[in-house]
Amino acid sequence: MSVPARGPEAAAAPRPTLSVVDAVALIVGIVIGAGIFRTPSAIAAHVSDPGVFLLLWFLGGLVSLVGALCYAELATAYPHAGGDYHYLRRAFGPDIAFLFGWARMTVIQTGSIASLAYVFGDYMASLLPLGSHPAALYAASAVLGLTLVNVLGVRPGAWTQNVLTAAKIGGLLAVVLAGTALLGQSPSGVPDVRPADGALGLALVFVLYTYGGWNEAAYLSAELRDVRRNMVRALVVGVGLITALYVLTNMAYLWGLGLAGVRASDVVAADLLRRVLGPPGAAFVSLLIAVAALGGVNGTVWTGARTNYALGRDFSALAFLGRWHARLETPTAALGVQGAIALALVVFGAWTRRGFETMVAYTAPVFWFFFLLTGLALFVLRHREPDVPRPFRVPLYPVTPLVFCTVCLYMLHASLAYAGTGALAGVLVLLTGIPVLVLARRRPSDPLP
Repeated sequence: MSVPARGPEAAAAPRPTLSVVDAVALIVGIVIGAGIFRTPSAIAAHVSDPGVFLLLWFLGGLVSLVGALCYAELATAYPHAGGDYHYLRRAFGPDIAFLFGWARMTVIQTGSIASLAYVFGDYMASLLPLGSHPAALYAASAVLGLTLVNVLGVRPGAWTQNVLTAAKIGGLLAVVLAGTALLGQSPSGVPDVRPADGALGLALVFVLYTYGGWNEAAYLSAELRDVRRNMVRALVVGVGLITALYVLTNMAYLWGLGLAGVRASDVVAADLLRRVLGPPGAAFVSLLIAVAALGGVNGTVWTGARTNYALGRDFSALAFLGRWHARLETPTAALGVQGAIALALVVFGAWTRRGFETMVAYTAPVFWFFFLLTGLALFVLRHREPDVPRPFRVPLYPVTPLVFCTVCLYMLHASLAYAGTGALAGVLVLLTGIPVLVLARRRPSDPLP
């Protein structure tokens, strides 16, 4: 059942304090993480032509833009700190919304936090080893430190994200400049490997993984100033900037290493900078990747706690999550629970000895399942609530959301097909939410706002 507000913390609510720049920095900071430094070689392994390689990156940006347009309609029509949780609740009811909130808290968001923290830990450990398990120690430190930053207030979290995003973009531009310096000087004698037959679909899986995270802007809709106008701007500008940076970065990889060199490298950015600057270049790009991952951790910590907050507002058994600290203007309990689960996943990753890979496999199928449901929610809400004001309507309806849902369905299939036991673990944890739902099931809800 719903829980009456008690005290100033329970009565407080999110306020619109963030600008378009803050929202764009959040989108860019979450999306541009470790993927751009790890996936190009995997993508090159499945294509035989540099033009196709670059085309896939354009296609990933286009698919992301299609999804962003769908989210722009939902976020401007239904601004709410719960983001997807709120849309699913309106479209499919509290049970599906609860399972989504449970999935965000135990699989999707916390798994993403842990995977990005492990990337930070891996690269920091290569620069400065620390103890007997340096990657796990650095990862745990990132989770603890950035959770604390976000507990202290919305402005410290926003400023931290802006600074990390600016550093990250600067580093990517340095990679582009390095590739430009090597234009026409691709190394000879790199042993080429025949790409896998019929594997363009798998290459697209890696591309869309690298673009993942732009939808997190929906969780700021209750805190973004003039949301009905600025949300569309933030999503379109953010996705456009990311696409431009990704295409330029991959052009630099091709200029500096050639498609065969990209295909043969597991650390493509480090190999590129090593050609230009030697070992200091490799150290620089290791620090760059650490910063990129840290920015992703911060943004993911920030947005993930908003779903936990919405979950606590709607289900009495989790009411402690729904308290908004009036002075700090943050969901402190939601942040604390999220941090604890992410730390547990860091420990799990250390136990498997494949932290990053384990977390990606753990999150992928659950993420794409609920992404598909959010796309379907757009159709349901258009039909069920035709009188709700929609300051922005997705163009070419219903074709645009149909394309988005089709991509989500394909990605769900691909993630289940390729993720193996990690995917099974994520699905099983999602299913544990069913008995929790039985215990937390609320009484008939009040009318939705």
